[in-house]
Amino acid sequence: MLRAATFNVNGIRASRRRGFDVWREASGCDVLALQEVRCPVDALPPDVFGGYHLAYDPGNAAGRNGVAVLTRQEPVAVRTWGAPVLQRGPGESRTDLTPADDGPIARGLHEFAGQGRYVEVDLADVPMTVASLYLPKGGLPEHLQVPGRMREAPDGGARYHRKFRFLRAFARQLTRGRRAAVARGRQFLLLGDLNVAHTELDVAAWRRARQMEGFLPEERAWLDDQLTPRTLVDVVRRLHPDVPGPYSWWSWLGRTYERDAGWRIDYHLATPRLARRAVAARVDRNTPTRLSDHAPVVVDYAL
Repeated sequence: MLRAATFNVNGIRASRRRGFDVWREASGCDVLALQEVRCPVDALPPDVFGGYHLAYDPGNAAGRNGVAVLTRQEPVAVRTWGAPVLQRGPGESRTDLTPADDGPIARGLHEFAGQGRYVEVDLADVPMTVASLYLPKGGLPEHLQVPGRMREAPDGGARYHRKFRFLRAFARQLTRGRRAAVARGRQFLLLGDLNVAHTELDVAAWRRARQMEGFLPEERAWLDDQLTPRTLVDVVRRLHPDVPGPYSWWSWLGRTYERDAGWRIDYHLATPRLARRAVAARVDRNTPTRLSDHAPVVVDYAL
């Protein structure tokens, strides 16, 4: 059995103050993908990753982004989009970034390559490639931006167009990465915060969300195109068909967390053979305090 989780920690130092270490040890995860680590390598708290091997792309924007994959055994390969990564074992304190094993990246991705949005590893003990992704949040197209009704200042659709540049380029890279993993004799598992809710079952207040970033028709159509029975499967939805949620993100505002009025935007996307091995999935809200505005999404794979 292999237990894998994806978790947008919304700042590892803040999440640690809320109890991340306790959750990490109790989770029993063999693989843990983190997003929005938001921490320079020389400021990572001591022992924050416990007994795991770390592969961390911090990105080049201080206090933003940053993705990691934690594994019980040292991975046999680490890949990014050309950015150096921090690789260290349990108990190590090294902070030097080292080159990763990079292949060609898809047209259009160079704009995002240094932002700390993607890292993948080849596991040592299981024929599997595991990736951690933090997809841009985006924004509204210009015609939906109404001054006074937005928390952010209108930007003429700049954030919207930036997200779609990423989506178009990443779709090409995702196909390339999946095929490369299969060619190496490995299954492929993409873990991460995609900042897109796929269907009406994935947003509690879906009618109101239809003109909100993350649930726009064109964003949902993009995710439609990535999920087919022959390419990638939404593992949690496969195990929990035809039910609302389970949600993985809730606003800090109001009582959305207590009412479970959230969004499902954190995913396990797996090659079909691996997806069929998934036997249980849960969103882990069983913590004394909220660790983040997201919650860990945990899946057990019978390997």
